[in-house]
Amino acid sequence: MGGRPAAAPDPPFPSSLRHVALIGNSEPRRCGIATFTTDCRNALKTAFPKLCIDLYAMKGKAYESYPSDIRLLDDQDLSAYSEAARAIEESGAQAIWLQHEFGIFGGSGGDFILHLLARTNLPLVTTLHTVLEHPDADQRRVMNALLTRSSRIMVMAERGRSILSECYGMASGRISVIPHGVPDRPCVDPDTVKPRFGWETRKVILTFGLLAPDKGIDTMVRAMPTIAATHPDALYVVLGATHPNLLGTEGDTHRERLTSLGHELGVDQHIAFIDRFVPRDELLDYLQAADIYVTPYVNPAQITSGTLSYAVGLGKPVVSTPYLHATEILDTDHGILVPFRDSDAMAEAISGLLSNTHTRLAYSARAYARGRSMLWSELARSAHALLVTAEAQKPARLSPRPAQTILPPDASAVLRMSDTTGLLQHGTFAVADRNHGYCTDDNARALILMHRLPSLDDAVRDRWTAVYAAFLQHAWNPERRRFRNFMTYDRRWCEEEGSEDSCGRALWALGVTAREAPMGKHREWGLRLFETAARDITLDAPRAMAFTILGATAVLDAVPHHAMARELIERSGDQLLAILDTARRPDWAWFEAMLAYDNARLPEALLAAGQRLQNSTFIETGLATLRWIMERQTAPGGHFRAVGTESFGRPYKHPLPFDQQPLEAHATLEACLAAFEVAPDRHWVEMGRSCYQWFLGYNDHGTPLATRGDGGCFDGLTPVGVNRNQGAESLLALQLSSCAMIRLSKLAQSVAQQHPAEKLSA
Repeated sequence: MGGRPAAAPDPPFPSSLRHVALIGNSEPRRCGIATFTTDCRNALKTAFPKLCIDLYAMKGKAYESYPSDIRLLDDQDLSAYSEAARAIEESGAQAIWLQHEFGIFGGSGGDFILHLLARTNLPLVTTLHTVLEHPDADQRRVMNALLTRSSRIMVMAERGRSILSECYGMASGRISVIPHGVPDRPCVDPDTVKPRFGWETRKVILTFGLLAPDKGIDTMVRAMPTIAATHPDALYVVLGATHPNLLGTEGDTHRERLTSLGHELGVDQHIAFIDRFVPRDELLDYLQAADIYVTPYVNPAQITSGTLSYAVGLGKPVVSTPYLHATEILDTDHGILVPFRDSDAMAEAISGLLSNTHTRLAYSARAYARGRSMLWSELARSAHALLVTAEAQKPARLSPRPAQTILPPDASAVLRMSDTTGLLQHGTFAVADRNHGYCTDDNARALILMHRLPSLDDAVRDRWTAVYAAFLQHAWNPERRRFRNFMTYDRRWCEEEGSEDSCGRALWALGVTAREAPMGKHREWGLRLFETAARDITLDAPRAMAFTILGATAVLDAVPHHAMARELIERSGDQLLAILDTARRPDWAWFEAMLAYDNARLPEALLAAGQRLQNSTFIETGLATLRWIMERQTAPGGHFRAVGTESFGRPYKHPLPFDQQPLEAHATLEACLAAFEVAPDRHWVEMGRSCYQWFLGYNDHGTPLATRGDGGCFDGLTPVGVNRNQGAESLLALQLSSCAMIRLSKLAQSVAQQHPAEKLSA
C-alpha cells in the first residue's frame, strides 16, 4: 500500500448537503458494524456540526435499550424497510449512507435492503464491509444491485477496489478507498497503563473482538507454551464476548474448548479470557496497556478489520496472519505477517518482539504514524466528500411541472379491451388478457365513461353503452339480491354474488346512467335497475356505502323527489359518520384504522350527500377528511403521491408510496371536484390538478403513465418505474380523470367570472 491510502477528493462544487440518512447497525448492539456505524455518526457530527444525521438501525434479535433518536428496523420484516424508505423520503434527507455487510439484513442474501433502496431515489453512498470474490447466487444478485444503485462505493482496502473491478466489472472511478477510522489517542508506554488491570509485572499480548472460530485464537493458544518458555511473564489476553450468533447456536462451547486447550498445554497462567463487551474508552485503555497486538484470523479474504485498525491507530506492534486487510495496513514494515494457522511462526515473531525492545518500539512508532491518516476525523471528511459529490450529481427527481393541459378524453384504449360481452379486466402491455375474463367493477366504470365522454359518435356511444349495461343487467342475481362480479372469458360467472364494493359500484353506475346517459332509453333502464337492486340491498362496507351514496345522489338529481334515493343517502351518510367516530384517533381522522384503495370516495360521498340534503355535518366532515387524506397523499416535493398498495393492512400507519395505482389519482381528483362544488376554493382546484398531473409525469418518478395519442394508461407506479401493463381499471381512471378535470376547469372558470377579484386559474 505505502503511504496514506487513497481517500475521496474534495468535491469540485460547493456543498449544499444538510441532511443525511445513515443505515446500518448501532450501539448498544454488540457487533462490529454497530460500533462502526455509531463511530461514523459521531465523527460526522463532530466534523460537521450543522449536518443533520438520521440513523436507521437494524435491531436484530437483541432487546437492548436504544437511544430515542435512533430509528429501529426489524430486519426480518419486509414492511419495515418500506416504512423506513417512506420516513427517509419525508425527512428531507438529501443522501443515504449505507453500511453493508452480509448477514445484517433480512431476505435471501440480505435482499430486503434492496426493497428499501428501490423505494427512494435519493443518492446512495455504500460502504462495503465485505467484498466477496466467490459469492453465491443470492449474494452476487444483491451485490450487483447495490453497485448499480450506488452513486459511490467506499471500501477500506485497496484489494476491495480490485475485486469490485475484476469480479463485478465496476468502474474504478466510482470506488473510493477510505481506511477504517481510529480514535485519536496518544501513543503511550504500556507500563503506565498496566496497573489499572493488575498487569504491572506482565508482558501483555492482546486480541480483542467478538469471539468466534474464524478469529484463530486456538493458533495463539498453541503458540503460548513456546512464548512462555522464553518469557515467563507473558500474558495472552483475549478480550471480548462470544459472538451473539454463536451463542444462539451452540452456547459458549467455543470459549470452553479454548480454555480446555490452554489447560491441556499447561499455560493457564499465561492466558486470560475477559468475557464481556467493553465500552469504547475502556477498550482503548486495554489496547494502550498491551505490548503487542495479534490478529491470528483464518479467513484470507477478510477485507476489513476494525480491531486491527484500532491497534495500528494506537501504535501497537502487530503480529498478524496475512488476510487482505492486514497485508495492506501492515505492509512496508508496519507490522509482522505470519502464515495462517502456524503456531510456531506466531510464537517466533512474538517472542522476537518481546526480546527486542528497540525493534518493538520501532514498529510501534511506524504503526502510530500510519494511524494518523486513519483518524475518525479523516474518515468523516472523506465520507462527507463522497456524500456531497453524490448529492450534487443526483439526477432531477421530477420532470418539470407539466403545462396546464388536459388530455382529450379518448375511448380508443377502453374499446380495444372490450368485446360483445363487456370490458376485459387485464392487459399484457396494451393487449387484452383473456385469461382473467371480465368483472362488474370495470364494466360499471366503463358505463359511466360512456355518458361522460364529451365527443363520441352517437352510434358508437349507443353500441358500447348497451354492451356495458347488458353486463350489469346480467350480473344482477335477483335470488341473492346481489350483483355478481367476476366472469370468465367463456361467460361463466365465478360466484353467485360479488363483493359489497362491486355491488356498490354497480349501483353507482346505474344512478349515473339515470342522470347522465344522453339517450332516454338508457336513463330509463338505469333508473329501473337501480330501484330494483337498491330496494332490499344492505351494504355495510364503507366504500360500498360511499358508492351507493354516489349512485343515489345521481338518482336524486334525475328525480328530485325520489324517496328511496333520499333514504339511502341519509342512512348511508349516517353510517359513514358512525364508522368515522369509531375509527378515528386524535392523530387519525379517518374512517378506518388503515388506508386502502379508492380512499377519497369516502369523503366525496359525504360531500355529495351533504350538498343534496343540505346537511352541514356531512359537508364539514367530508371536507375535513378529504384534507386529511390529501395531506397523506402529498409528497414532500408537493406532487400527488397515491397511497401505495404496500400500505394495505397496516393499521394506523403512515401510507407507503408504492405501488401507486391510477385508481387513487382518479378517486382523489373527483373528490376534489366534489369539494369545489360545495366550497369553491382555489385549494381544491390545485389539489385536483395535482392528482391529474400525476398521470402526466408529475409523480415520484417523473414518468408519465398516460400514453398520449391512443388513450392508454399504465397500470401503476412501482419502486423501479411504471408497470407497463394496461388494464381496464387504469385505462378508465385516466379517461374519467380527463372528464373530471374538464369539468373542474369549467367550474373554476365560472366561479372566476362571477368573482373576478378572486380569480381561480384552471
